[in-house]
Amino acid sequence: MKKLLILYLFIATISHAQENIPFAEEVANIAMKYDTIWDSSKETIVFTGSSSVRLWKSLEESFPEHQIINTGFGGSQTSDLLLHLNSLVLKYKPVKVFIYEGDNDISAKKKLKEIIQTTNAIIQEIRNQNPFTQIILISAKPSISRWRLRGKYKRLNKKFQGLSKEDMYLSYVDVWNPMLDGRKLKKDIFITDGLHMNQKGYDIWYTAMKNLVTDLN
Repeated sequence: MKKLLILYLFIATISHAQENIPFAEEVANIAMKYDTIWDSSKETIVFTGSSSVRLWKSLEESFPEHQIINTGFGGSQTSDLLLHLNSLVLKYKPVKVFIYEGDNDISAKKKLKEIIQTTNAIIQEIRNQNPFTQIILISAKPSISRWRLRGKYKRLNKKFQGLSKEDMYLSYVDVWNPMLDGRKLKKDIFITDGLHMNQKGYDIWYTAMKNLVTDLN
């Protein structure tokens, strides 16, 4: 009886610990999905980050000649991606990694310095596995619901762009300006929540990124 009680307490402790890990269930579901379809013999390109990546439903079919893994997880911040980097990125040994983080960090009032520090930690972890992996930082996007924060997003994008100039295997892709009409936001590219994009929005992203995806040199 005592041994059974100890075993029960051990299992309960482990379960409780897992429940306290942010996004543990969502990350586990992503891993389960790709465990059945990922071909380790093929070059892999990973797209990861928050819900703007997760909701890009046409991503894989937009690049049928490449093996695309979409490990976006909604609501995530840079610290969450760093926490789950092995499960969402490193395990697939990608030749390229597209990262969309920072949007939710700004909304959560994190300082730019903290966001950049965590982004650098993510880059370093990927570099530790393979120093030649191409990493593409996707700029923060403008949106209707967070338009009041545009100044902070623009400063973050400048920081991302600056990082890309320091590393030949690090690129920056601008989706901010293509989503504007002059100085105004294109409002017909969003769904009703004013934050996430419809297919028109993702068509803009596709155009901005297609050359970076298809060029594997």
